[in-house]
Amino acid sequence: MSSADGLKPITDAEVRALFAHLVDFPSLILAVSGGPDSTALMVLAARWRQRLRRGPKLVAVTVDHGLRPEAKREALAVKRLARSLRIEHKTLRWIGTKPKSGIQEAARAARYRLLGGVALKADKAPVLTAHTQDDQAETVLFRMMRGSGVAGLAAMRAGNPLPGHEDQKLALFRPLLGVSKSRLTATLRAAKISYADDPSNRDPRFARPRLRELMPQLAAEGLTSERLARLASRVSRVEWTLYEVLNAALLKFAPGPWPAKGPITLNADEFSRLPEEIALRMLERIINWVGNEGPAELGKLENLFEALAVAMVTHPRRFRRTLAGAVVTMAKDRIIVELAPARRAGLSRPALNRSALKRP
Repeated sequence: MSSADGLKPITDAEVRALFAHLVDFPSLILAVSGGPDSTALMVLAARWRQRLRRGPKLVAVTVDHGLRPEAKREALAVKRLARSLRIEHKTLRWIGTKPKSGIQEAARAARYRLLGGVALKADKAPVLTAHTQDDQAETVLFRMMRGSGVAGLAAMRAGNPLPGHEDQKLALFRPLLGVSKSRLTATLRAAKISYADDPSNRDPRFARPRLRELMPQLAAEGLTSERLARLASRVSRVEWTLYEVLNAALLKFAPGPWPAKGPITLNADEFSRLPEEIALRMLERIINWVGNEGPAELGKLENLFEALAVAMVTHPRRFRRTLAGAVVTMAKDRIIVELAPARRAGLSRPALNRSALKRP
């Protein structure tokens, strides 16, 4: 997309395409902070809904995290705009003690918890967020910086379970994931709609704003948001393929049903002949199922996998290591994964959310 295209407002035809897959839901929950992206989400959703004979009820939700004095005024502005668009609006507040560190992660978890509460009361209506192509690009860079594997570089999906509500089967959709922020702001300018400016989005204490500052320099070298987002899309195809190949391998070499605490047994010779990435993912899936301190960190998993590979070519075959609450042992021609014993008497282990293990 050229720089000129990036300044064009979203057309009616594009709006129909962005929201078409949501037409059959009775209700949709829009997460609207009042910033440019979420304000555009509400405006575009309203435009789409107004052109339907029948369609979902739209409910805009603003979460006041209690972190900035301007938040109350911004929520009122969203409420006024929602009323003008004939959209129901709710303001929710994050109440309680705020952590001194990891505030952005805690705020995000609180936001999804509150949005999930509204969705449950609306008969499990999907939640829509305004993540954009720019956000996708930042996520790719952020995960590269953290040393993520293939799954991490696939970045955000257009649809996912709502974080923290996997057991309730609540859905999260990102209809603007392929749209640039510049086109959203152009859409608001054309409609003469104002929006809030959150200074925390430029706070250099946080990693994402620092990455955001680098984006113009990267774009000048050809590494644009569009290309980073395209990379995520291509990696996502690879990730889905690996997921399907892994499932086929599991059906062949470790068919279920699996006991919750194990043991789950693999033939060591068959395991050693698997492609390395599939063998690694198979071990990860089993460890995350049996253990309850996971999910297993990729770096630690890779170290365990490499040590196991060495043990399989030594004689006699002996191996025992613990990871993410599971113990992996090898004796002769068998690899066994089972729940690790508690570190000390009376130590209780948190329950693992196994619904998160079913999809990539």
